[in-house]
Amino acid sequence: MEFKDYYTVMGLAREATPDDIKRAYRKLSRKYHPDVSKEKDAEARFKELGEAYEVLKDPEKRTAYDQLGANWKEGQEFRPPPDWNAGAEHAGRGAQWNFNTGDAGDHSDFFETLFRQGFSTGRRGDARGGGQRASFSAPGEDRHAKIEIDLEDSYSGATRTLSLRVPEMSEQGHVIPREHQITFTIPKGIRAGQHIRLAGQGAPGMGEGGAGDLYLDVEFRPHALYRVDKHDVYCDLPIAPWEAALGAEVEAPTPTGRVEVKVPAGSATGRKLRLKGRGLPGSTPGDFYFVLQIVVPGADTDSAKSFYEGMAKQFHSFKPRAKLEGQP
Repeated sequence: MEFKDYYTVMGLAREATPDDIKRAYRKLSRKYHPDVSKEKDAEARFKELGEAYEVLKDPEKRTAYDQLGANWKEGQEFRPPPDWNAGAEHAGRGAQWNFNTGDAGDHSDFFETLFRQGFSTGRRGDARGGGQRASFSAPGEDRHAKIEIDLEDSYSGATRTLSLRVPEMSEQGHVIPREHQITFTIPKGIRAGQHIRLAGQGAPGMGEGGAGDLYLDVEFRPHALYRVDKHDVYCDLPIAPWEAALGAEVEAPTPTGRVEVKVPAGSATGRKLRLKGRGLPGSTPGDFYFVLQIVVPGADTDSAKSFYEGMAKQFHSFKPRAKLEGQP
């Protein structure tokens, strides 16, 4: 059985409002009404349109359809999940929908499977008069939310509180918003692109269907000193020209505290000094790198100018752009 995308049938986005749905139905029903339309498939399109409208105009049916069909596309092979009708035999639970049984032949197999045959039903009244009521149960949908954490949180782990505004099913079967706070743990060693799973904090289920999970997709906030590449951490380390030329020991920061760094003599800008295993923690920890950046003092005094003039004479044979000229 192929999945039917009712939003595509009506030419709507999934976030369409009830007014959008009404307008689309009026427009398309005029276009495809078999009595006036010249389209070859007008009758089939008109029935398909009516079926889509019946589902999308009803908030409860639409909510159930959205939760079940979020991961499907038009035309894909589709089978309802095994627990689609779980809990349907328990009267009074879940969303209850009335169906007019007189038009049973006007809907597709897709509609019949989901909205009739997928339920244990009990009729009230005859086929023409009372319709039938059905209990509906479906598991909630998993959801994702992006969170930014500090790099230091990955080094030490942390506990944070998140405020969420999530939909909730009322006793009457209506979806209502509810704001609540969740306290969760940021595990030590977590990396950008990984996620934190909060069980049962996703979209609510229908009837007896349990809520889905919430996945917090982790990104690092931009840091003033450090940048991260997978599990390695980098820090630009400014040094003076004489420290680069003669070598030096300098003090520098890391996310776990300050360290003494030995700058080898003859260092150049861009040279990397590695602290093995001092990157992001983990079963295989990353490395921490200092990237040397030579900072040249300004010639803003007479004595400084004289010093640079002396350097120019002292190193007159030095050719900083030799490689640009093809020289070794």
